Amino acid sequence: MSYSNIFVVGGSGFIGRHVVAALSARGLRVTVPSRRRERAKHLLLLPTVEVIEADVNRPGVLARLLRDHDAVINLAGVLHSRRGRLDERGPNNYGPDFARAHVELPQAILAACRETGVRRMLHMSALGAGLGTPSEYLRSKGMGEKVVLAADDVGVTVFRPSVVFGPEDRFLNLFAMLTRLVPIVVLGSPGARFQPVYVGDVVEAFIAALDSRAAIGERYDLCGPKVYTLRRLVELVCEMTGRRRPIVGLSERLSYLQAWLLEFTPGPLMTRDNHLSMQVPNVCECAPPFGIEPQALEAVARAYLAPEGPRERYPRLRWRARR
Repeated sequence: MSYSNIFVVGGSGFIGRHVVAALSARGLRVTVPSRRRERAKHLLLLPTVEVIEADVNRPGVLARLLRDHDAVINLAGVLHSRRGRLDERGPNNYGPDFARAHVELPQAILAACRETGVRRMLHMSALGAGLGTPSEYLRSKGMGEKVVLAADDVGVTVFRPSVVFGPEDRFLNLFAMLTRLVPIVVLGSPGARFQPVYVGDVVEAFIAALDSRAAIGERYDLCGPKVYTLRRLVELVCEMTGRRRPIVGLSERLSYLQAWLLEFTPGPLMTRDNHLSMQVPNVCECAPPFGIEPQALEAVARAYLAPEGPRERYPRLRWRARR
């Protein structure tokens, strides 16, 4: 591999930790910035990884840290943003947190690449991103794509995954937690369509693209082999965990109301913008790149969602027996 010293923004997150581990397993030196070093402690034991406590949003930090690197991977992203004042909102009317993470940070990374001579960048976007979408999240991601692909002096490749699943994901595991806490699942946007992709397949695409000259300037959609409605995904989680739960699907109007109410929960669990993003089908119309054979959700998710002990497995056996 012609790149040996990789800088990974967002390397301590769910997808990031898998990307960093894969790069380290290939003997590559990896630098991961983190505002709080303890949040990336799971990376400290990897032999070729250095975690640096730094805020990449501060002026001059990226240029200082990028020196002596030959490629950068940007995995940074947020799912929620405060509304902000009108003068804080992006040019396509998205919140300031979306603007900072999805537009301004990629711009700053490109500027630092030019200043330090780094000529390769992989950028994480999102399936369905575009300036004309109803969701602020997707509009800001679309602007970020436009910014990085416009660069003619840095080799950029953009990835647009559907929802990503795998151990420690915040999607299937969230529903598994909810089925443990509530007797009935009241589900907004039950007909929303997804084509979930395994985190290992996302990592494989990033690694393959890093050394591919043909991938420069390209934008790749990443999806799994099968399309699901949100209702079907929750049904699968119930089956895999052995928790039989009635699922009550809400109308579009009630789904929007539910999302608005959930904005006041810690996290939050859901926002009105999340609801709007689910109005855009999260599915692919193209084959996976680089000859990747995508892993099936049923084959992978069962391994980390299924109960482990005999007592925990008993409800799952009852589920299969329809008792």
